[in-house]
Amino acid sequence: MDGWNYFNYFTEIEEYFWKKRGAHLLVSPLDWAIMETWQKAGIPLDAALKGIDRAFESYQSSRRGGLGKPLKSLAYCTDAVLEAAEEQQEAAAGSGPNAARAARSAPKEMFSREEIKAYFVRNVERVRVAAEKLAISQASGEFSARLREIAKSLESSMVLLDTLGAVDLEDLERRLTILDDKQQALMASHVSEERMLQLRREMDWQLAAYRKKMKAEQLALVEKQYIQKRLLEEFGLPRLSLFYLG
Repeated sequence: MDGWNYFNYFTEIEEYFWKKRGAHLLVSPLDWAIMETWQKAGIPLDAALKGIDRAFESYQSSRRGGLGKPLKSLAYCTDAVLEAAEEQQEAAAGSGPNAARAARSAPKEMFSREEIKAYFVRNVERVRVAAEKLAISQASGEFSARLREIAKSLESSMVLLDTLGAVDLEDLERRLTILDDKQQALMASHVSEERMLQLRREMDWQLAAYRKKMKAEQLALVEKQYIQKRLLEEFGLPRLSLFYLG
């Protein structure tokens, strides 16, 4: 996605979905996995919101919507969001280079250094707490040590926020993405086969009603993001990317 004003991407979609659904309920791991696939696919925030609007309009005219049954998951919105993103991309391609340059030069909203530092501090603390809990188990000693290394790397990256001039958020995000990937690899290598099987069964049950609505590559990405989200919850670890700062 173009522009760091999308660091609040997930919060915006989550709150918008709450309003459309008319209930301030927790967004499920499946919904978070779907939002992450949209973010990774570079779907702009306004296209995602437009697609959600269209999906609700379609649902309300359907039999289930007519019976007053609520739309429960963002999975129902997938097709509409992708269509809205494609339409926006086509419109941008036909608007000419001047419009494209204007979009690139538009002012970008971003968080203050204090907000970013607070986010880093929270995440360092959460990673260390998770490492301490794992240190109690001898079988998890290596996992705990590797997490402490990630916490140190995260803490050392905070030095970049004290430099003079503008903070290079793109480079900072690259560092955080590397640490996120390390966390994911650690969790995947230390979770038991039985627990992973349970998570996959849970995922298959939640996705059963939506599999036919998704393309194979999108479904594979949602499945991957779902498992990652559940493993983070399992070990009490945070996502480190700036996209989760909001």
